[in-house]
Amino acid sequence: MGQRAAIYCRVSTADQSCERQERDLTAFADRAGYEVAAIFKETGSGAKLDRAERRKVMALAQSRKVNAILVTELSRWGRSTIDLLNTLRELESWKVSVIAMNGMTFDLSSPHGRMLATFLSGIAEFERDLISERVKSGLAAAKARGKRLGRRPGARPKSDRLGPRVMASIAEGRSYRWIARDLGISKNTVADIAKRDRIESKNHE
Repeated sequence: MGQRAAIYCRVSTADQSCERQERDLTAFADRAGYEVAAIFKETGSGAKLDRAERRKVMALAQSRKVNAILVTELSRWGRSTIDLLNTLRELESWKVSVIAMNGMTFDLSSPHGRMLATFLSGIAEFERDLISERVKSGLAAAKARGKRLGRRPGARPKSDRLGPRVMASIAEGRSYRWIARDLGISKNTVADIAKRDRIESKNHE
């Protein structure tokens, strides 16, 4: 089998189009001798996006159906340095490279690409340390100001909010499993809500 690649395009807002990225990457793949196996397009902020299409690319890589992932630049692929490193490690284990048209390329089949990934690992560790330091500093400052940290004892904002819907579904004869799946909560949470409702009902009798 020849070299096969997946093309991944991403734009930040709905008023932008992946058309230019797709066109440039398709031409780039042709020049580099890659057969394009699939093209994936995503819209949304790199930090907030669920990245459903990127997960499809990773699945394709894991099944060894592609040798490379083509992007216009690495910022289109990674949410952060840490996220980029984590995906690169997974791809390396599957012998799949990330190749950017502009900027750094992580061809993990080459010593140079592996060296860049190792260098990035050091940057990611530094980034993790900085984030941890900022969080600890922020918590200490909040505590010094007398701010109460953590959830208030007994507070269950999500289950309290969903309580009426859970009880209505139970009244309709729905199973705990069905309710949990429908509302996106655990079966244990459904059981807890039902138990609290029974206790409260008894207290009001």
